[in-house]
Amino acid sequence: MTKPLENRLALVTGASKGIGAATAQALAAAGAHVVLTGRDVRALESVEDAIHEAGGASTIAPVDLNENDGIARLASAISGRWDRLDFLVISGAYLPALTPVTQIDGKQLSQALTVNFLATQALLANFDPLLKHADAGRVIGLTSSVGATPRAYWSAYGATKAAFDNLLASYAQEVEKISKVRVALIDPGATRTAMRAKAYPGEDPQTVKEPSVVADRLVELLVDGFEGFHRERVEG
Repeated sequence: MTKPLENRLALVTGASKGIGAATAQALAAAGAHVVLTGRDVRALESVEDAIHEAGGASTIAPVDLNENDGIARLASAISGRWDRLDFLVISGAYLPALTPVTQIDGKQLSQALTVNFLATQALLANFDPLLKHADAGRVIGLTSSVGATPRAYWSAYGATKAAFDNLLASYAQEVEKISKVRVALIDPGATRTAMRAKAYPGEDPQTVKEPSVVADRLVELLVDGFEGFHRERVEG
């Protein structure tokens, strides 16, 4: 079996479940060494076990994106072991309760801003040097359609995803002329995840695609490569 991403290093946030976990396993299957990060240590260990059982390589690095210095510590640990980062997949996200604008819970909004926006800026700031040391560093951010198109009751999440999109698109422009780093925004569309179930509790999960469909597309994108700022929606 060919390993098109052999000798590549990937960092996946939100790797303990859902699309993040599926992406980590798909990257490892393609030959990459995957750094798994998230808050749930047991869930990360389960993902790592699956990767190792399939013959892949990974490292667990638990991080709470709510912590101010967690990302900086992670970057320091990775740079102490590796001299580059080939792929940064930003999958971790927080979905606040769906409510009218006038009833948004301030604590939940603050957490959404921290995880979906501030942590993303910290990831880019801390891993930019390692990405630039790679032959072709790639950043993939998992976004949502509500970031680009406002939807009633989704404003707390949608606003943070709009900020997320703007941040990554701006970074893409900033690095395009001075490095080989490229950025992609991927809208996974309707996917069978815990976050989807929280937002649509009455939906039959069997009617939406599995996370592996999105993961396979992300790996395909990284294997084939892309130039300039790339954005797409994964249909199932």
